[in-house]
Amino acid sequence: MRGIALQREAGFRSFELRVLGLLKSSPMRQALWLSLLFLLTSALSLGVTYYVAHNAQERAIQDSLIQDMISFRATPSAQALAVLVNAQTSETDPRRRLLSYRHPGGRVIAGNAAITQKDEGFRLVVLGADPTPVQGSFLLLSERIHGGLLTIAQSAKPLHDLRETFLRVFLFSLLPTITIAVLGGVLLARRAARILADLDAVLSRLTSGELTARVAPESMARGDLARIGDSVNRMAAAQESSMAALKQVSADIAHDLKSPIQRVAVQLADLQQIEDLPVEARQIADQTIVETQSIVETFQSLLQIAQLEGGSPKSRFVPTDLAAIAATFAEIYEPVAEEEGRRLTLSLPDQPVWMLGDKGLLGQMLANLVENALRHTPEGSDIAISVSQNEQGVALTLRDHGPGIPEGEQQNVLRRLYRLEQSRTTPGSGLGLSLVQAIADLHGAGLALENADPGLRVRLSFAAVTL
Repeated sequence: MRGIALQREAGFRSFELRVLGLLKSSPMRQALWLSLLFLLTSALSLGVTYYVAHNAQERAIQDSLIQDMISFRATPSAQALAVLVNAQTSETDPRRRLLSYRHPGGRVIAGNAAITQKDEGFRLVVLGADPTPVQGSFLLLSERIHGGLLTIAQSAKPLHDLRETFLRVFLFSLLPTITIAVLGGVLLARRAARILADLDAVLSRLTSGELTARVAPESMARGDLARIGDSVNRMAAAQESSMAALKQVSADIAHDLKSPIQRVAVQLADLQQIEDLPVEARQIADQTIVETQSIVETFQSLLQIAQLEGGSPKSRFVPTDLAAIAATFAEIYEPVAEEEGRRLTLSLPDQPVWMLGDKGLLGQMLANLVENALRHTPEGSDIAISVSQNEQGVALTLRDHGPGIPEGEQQNVLRRLYRLEQSRTTPGSGLGLSLVQAIADLHGAGLALENADPGLRVRLSFAAVTL
């Protein structure tokens, strides 16, 4: 039961996140704003129409009262007025029309009701042997005629009916229309939001260096978004083609120059074998051989990066214990670290940490990180290697106490042959971290450079393998 409850809670949270994401999307906000604008416009139009119709209806009732009052005013005497009032009240429904002609002393002379003015309005008493109950509001007009007060009241029911009619129009016509418009806007917004999310995901993958990312044709609708998707795909294809050509040129240059430089190294070695070679010339030959070897290693690294980016080493991937690799290379480099005045520490879990990869490449990646840390950290500092595993996957972390890398340069140092200004005086070609990045990409791992305050923390995140 607890597992079912947790699943329901997780499902609810997932649904809640999707709803929040949809509400935050630009298409959804635009749909809601348009629906709100439609609601306000319709309500304003309906309100103005009701105001005009209500005023016209009220004016018509008032005009009717005035016309009635004019006809009563034309009577020659009070007795004639009373006769006319009684004649009309005998044929008039009190719920629709009331007449009251009162003597100045307050006695009703004629009519079907007694209407007296009160502070809060008027008091109404229906007259007759069997008075009809009267409810609702009335519009009335009073005037003194022939010494008495004549009051004519006409029901305001047409005004209430008009209001009820407009309320029904609003409730049963306008609201459903707005509801349908909002639902239609939400559906269209969901579709647009999904397309924009696909575009954003593709652009993020392209930004991270995955130049094969494309917007799927089935995820694009017709119109502007489809044209944007096509433009993104064309841009990605052009960028991928340019990058492939650049990588091919780099590989070709490295391959073509590797052999001549190696021949130069052989010739320099032959030069050293000459017995009568001056000491100064021998020293120059020794220094040139060292520099030549460095150039050969640089070209070798460039060729290896090109090979890794081609993806061919993936065929050698097998389940590999990352903890065992870390332990092996920590043992190899621990004496080197001590000899250079640094301390190498290792933190591993109690059980093997399995992942899918190439053992040799993973070892080379860790060796590059350790050598980079040894090269850039001061004497007496610590270098810590750790391997951990959780539900998200496997992590390999190396932390040093050197000068670190400025945040604005952390992505630049992963580029080929790029070196920081303070690193130009130290040995190296600027390809160590580029090779680490290539090996990480080949294994589908995430590479993060973080400031450790002080020092640099390199974190590699791999997918775990269950054996």
